[in-house]
Amino acid sequence: MSAVTTAHSSPDSPAVSANRAVYWLSQHWLLLFSVLWGIYVGLPWLAPIFMKIGWTSAGNALYLIYSTQCHQMPQRSFFLFGSKPMYSLAEIQAAWRVTDNPAILRMYMGDPVMGWKVAWSDRMVSMYTSIFFGGLLYGLVRRRLKPLSIWGFGPLVSPMVLDGVTHAMSDLAGIGNGFRDSNAWLATLTNRTFSAAFYSGDALGSFNSDMRLITGVLFGIGVVWFAYPYLQEALAGAELKIHDKFERAGRSL
Repeated sequence: MSAVTTAHSSPDSPAVSANRAVYWLSQHWLLLFSVLWGIYVGLPWLAPIFMKIGWTSAGNALYLIYSTQCHQMPQRSFFLFGSKPMYSLAEIQAAWRVTDNPAILRMYMGDPVMGWKVAWSDRMVSMYTSIFFGGLLYGLVRRRLKPLSIWGFGPLVSPMVLDGVTHAMSDLAGIGNGFRDSNAWLATLTNRTFSAAFYSGDALGSFNSDMRLITGVLFGIGVVWFAYPYLQEALAGAELKIHDKFERAGRSL
């Protein structure tokens, strides 16, 4: 029996199995990651659905899991099965309790009248959902797309950092009382061109909501454009090395 035949008939060593796994991953990483990421970004939307159909234990479990990654402030979250996709702080306080304590506010999941909130905030939705769809788009153009440089990555990510930091600073004055709640500075800069609802609060269509959504999408685009091509390049190199190694050893992949 030849050495090649012996190699084929002998059990695979852990190293051979690991190389085959890396080779498979190098060819299918985008599909695998997109499926897993799609589940991750989709589960928060199941929480309000579960609450609506009476699966409260499953819904509460999702709220609990995603509360470790998000503030879940209801006035900055989307709602399903209610009269509005988002509610103002005053509306949340009227439905829940009059408080500006974020630890208490975040406990409000919704009710049959207001609907039920998605298990993470609008910023998280825009950030992570844009990564998911950006990854799908990348799959269509990756052979023609060059990696984004660090100088291009910075301008796409920094708006979200600035928006998030200013929100956090504003909240130090108390939820509903900070400079990002009234945005008087913006009203002055724009000579109050827009409606009062645009300047104040966090409801959908307000400046704050628009900025969270827009900067989150820019962040997602930046992450995909910067990270995915480099990951593709690294895995392609590993794929070629493993292919050559197996070919020299007379093994099939």
